[in-house]
Amino acid sequence: MRRPGVLITGASGEIGHGLISRLAQDSSTTIVTLDVRGLEAAQGRMVHREIIGSITDTSALERILAEFDIDHVYHLAAYLSTRSEFTPVTAHQVNVEGTMNLLEFAQKQAESHGRPVIFLYPSSIAAYGMPDLETKAKSGRVREDEFNTPTTMYGCNKLYCEQLGRYYARHYKQLSAEPMAGRVDFRAVRFPGLISAVTVPSGGTSDYAPEMIHAAAKGEPYACFVRPDTRIPFMAMPDAIEVLLKLAFAPRTSLTKTAYNVGAFNPSADEVRAVVAKNFPGADISYKVDAKRQGIVDSWPADVNDSAARADWGFAPQYDFDRAFSEYLIPMIRERYAK
Repeated sequence: MRRPGVLITGASGEIGHGLISRLAQDSSTTIVTLDVRGLEAAQGRMVHREIIGSITDTSALERILAEFDIDHVYHLAAYLSTRSEFTPVTAHQVNVEGTMNLLEFAQKQAESHGRPVIFLYPSSIAAYGMPDLETKAKSGRVREDEFNTPTTMYGCNKLYCEQLGRYYARHYKQLSAEPMAGRVDFRAVRFPGLISAVTVPSGGTSDYAPEMIHAAAKGEPYACFVRPDTRIPFMAMPDAIEVLLKLAFAPRTSLTKTAYNVGAFNPSADEVRAVVAKNFPGADISYKVDAKRQGIVDSWPADVNDSAARADWGFAPQYDFDRAFSEYLIPMIRERYAK
């Protein structure tokens, strides 16, 4: 007998770290992880089966299919934006072909146990492509169907995979009478920049905000790689975890989209610097613009319209700009380095 469970790909990353902790609070949940890197020891103790491998390896997925009855897939594995620009072919293999493998895996799982598999896909604001800074400034809060012209390989991959998921949700034989309830119940969320107090920034394009805090807490100088006026939406990691879980368990009948915007706050880089400097007197934060990365964030919207997520499944972030920094990021990162 195959054991019921949930599958998390890319589980060793920032989102995976928090998601494992939340899912493990329910002792009846069997957590299976797949990642090219091993989990930290504390996280590893929370999962039933940790598999070291790639989503491009279909044999690894076949082993999971044979042993487990997966009803939720949290597909977090991806090459991120900056890295993808330097290795676009590899990024396409991981981000697109790997996602295709997971969609096929979910379709086969659903076929085997006779009910849809809920497939959670973290997409990104990189799916947008603002043509210039003037348009970005005038556009305000951008809706899901606007400016879908990404300028990066990562953004192209994310937008295409949203469409792949939509195809799988509609194309394969339905297993219930609910609208859009195919074998793969695909649900994507376009995350803004995510800031975690628990994990160290990994060089993502939006990591200038958490990198400022970590450097200040360590007493190290930091040169921010974007202009002071750079503005994109952000979200605290605890809210991101709640987004995935809330969307995962929302009734299918309440959902009107397969991809949703979510946002929480959208400070400029200099507003982040000011908060960090206030909390860490003497923090040495300067600006040294990286043209490549600056061009990427300039192509992302300054803010997003997330009214559909709020109306359809009750999205409501708990952390605004002030609370995210004063109650979550600053205290936890300060404590991390004080130890």
